[in-house]
Amino acid sequence: MRTRTTLTTAAAIAAGVALTGGATQPAPDPVPDPTALHQQLWQQAAPQARIQQAPGAPQAVPGEGGLDARGLDAAVERLVDDGAIAVTARVEVGDEAWAGAAGERTQDRRPPALPHSPFRAASNTKMLIATLVLQEVERGTWTLDTRVGDVDPTILPTHPDVTLRQLLSHTSGMPYGSDQLLLGHVDDPTSLDETIAALGDRYPDEEHLAVAEAGPWTAPGGFVYSNVGYTTLGVALEAVTGRSVADLLEERILDPLGMDRTRYPDEPGLRGTELREAMWDGAAWHDLQHFDPTYFSHAGALVSTTEDLATFTEALVTGELVSRPLLDEMLTPVSTEVLEYGLGVYRVPDPCLPGEYLYGHDGASLGTLSVAYTSADGERQVTMGVTGRDSSGQMPGLYDLNGLLVPMLLATC
Repeated sequence: MRTRTTLTTAAAIAAGVALTGGATQPAPDPVPDPTALHQQLWQQAAPQARIQQAPGAPQAVPGEGGLDARGLDAAVERLVDDGAIAVTARVEVGDEAWAGAAGERTQDRRPPALPHSPFRAASNTKMLIATLVLQEVERGTWTLDTRVGDVDPTILPTHPDVTLRQLLSHTSGMPYGSDQLLLGHVDDPTSLDETIAALGDRYPDEEHLAVAEAGPWTAPGGFVYSNVGYTTLGVALEAVTGRSVADLLEERILDPLGMDRTRYPDEPGLRGTELREAMWDGAAWHDLQHFDPTYFSHAGALVSTTEDLATFTEALVTGELVSRPLLDEMLTPVSTEVLEYGLGVYRVPDPCLPGEYLYGHDGASLGTLSVAYTSADGERQVTMGVTGRDSSGQMPGLYDLNGLLVPMLLATC
């Protein structure tokens, strides 16, 4: 039986765990759970999928029913009515598409959120970083079992035997890391104001690697979600190519796919039609316009749109970016302990086709939640971004993402 413990404010915010007014909240485990968004979503969405797949149940045929634009529009509006600041969402089925938005781009003004408004995509970035790594494998630069020490012995000098496959699948034993990064920038880890201010600090990649080295590490093979592991992959890409990750993304993914509204910032601030971030602590909102994306680095710096992310996931699963043999390895779960996680991508039950799966990722920044899924044949995509993250831990929360995600998923059937 686990004993209950407490997370400091800084560690809890880093993990997306609850805090109210700066007071610590009890948590069931001292280790942050960065997969909490996935668990929250699929507690409700997975049962819906099981209903569709139940023996004897009428089986939906993807794309035959047409998209219920009115119902989806209403679901988007409800999420804002319940407390989200802004919502942008998109469903694609073959040549048919629905896109909707509600709410405001910022809290202090009234420009509306738009279907093409970019948002901080956070851990959806991992899919793109994994794609770059597999492209290097395809070029013969590496194999999936190449050790980090063979890429560059200075990256992880005390853990040179960690492989690219382990980093991609979160099975290296490396810690999550974002909690320790933030703790290193605050004097009083129980101070909410100090912690939020520290989110505006710079977090150079060398600092991510130092946190990775320091641990604590667990035995390799088990699933331990690691942000600093993906920063390590980004550093390895830059070491072997002599190019920045931003340049590699633009040249190999964004430009070829026409992802014109996607960028990879390394400075604070969301601009133009981008959806600004804010965090709810149970008593007040905290604007996060000062947030520095180097805090996530190669694990989550991407800013994108629902249409661009749908374009990416479709291109990925249909083999436009990675050859089929490597794509099969990417999509096949390495671990099923927490998520059915492959190499930078996880899978969830397809609510329309029994025994099939949707592939993609989710993202949870401090002020935005997002999801990007595609069917295995690339014919159906479900993508959304929601700003105004509830980090209070109060139950029920400000809003339930499944109030939109489940209708979107079932709309593809």
